[in-house]
Amino acid sequence: MLLLYLCNGTEPVNVEQELKKGRSFFELWDSNTGMTLVDIGAYCLMPNHYHILLQEKTQGGVSRFMKKLGTAYSMYFNNKQQRSGSLFEGRFKAQHADTDEYLKYLFAYIHLNPVKLINPDWKEDGIANKTTAQQHLQKYYWSSYIDYMGARRPEGKILNTGAFPDYFNGTKRFKEYVDDWLFYHDE
Repeated sequence: MLLLYLCNGTEPVNVEQELKKGRSFFELWDSNTGMTLVDIGAYCLMPNHYHILLQEKTQGGVSRFMKKLGTAYSMYFNNKQQRSGSLFEGRFKAQHADTDEYLKYLFAYIHLNPVKLINPDWKEDGIANKTTAQQHLQKYYWSSYIDYMGARRPEGKILNTGAFPDYFNGTKRFKEYVDDWLFYHDE
């Protein structure tokens, strides 16, 4: 998640060098990243994939951000695992949100991804235990869901919610919207 923040800027990223200087991971949240390349509206990091809702701020900003992010994470992972080579199968996949309804839906889709970890077939079969699913989402650290639910944490710096339409007007409306998608089988 720190890389989502650090890579979203015009300044170069070298986490290893900063750590060698004695800076902690927590201190890196105060790094000068330069001008941001994209606005990030939502994200969810899963064990084998991730979703990020981006709005480009500069020409080629999405591609530049994704290249920096992929390179930085590959270097980190390869160094940590004492390996070399690429980690990803190919270029990132992007989908243009061409309608307001689709953009709003993406907020639910991205934030509901962690439910697959406790109930892989929930979209087809519905949710057996609603309370467990809601608690899982509220505790899933690697998602912006908890930021939208009002958590105050350094990771909140990743988001620029002001660059996206204010569909939810507060945490209660956001939770209701996501829950509507989570429990759509009940309707």
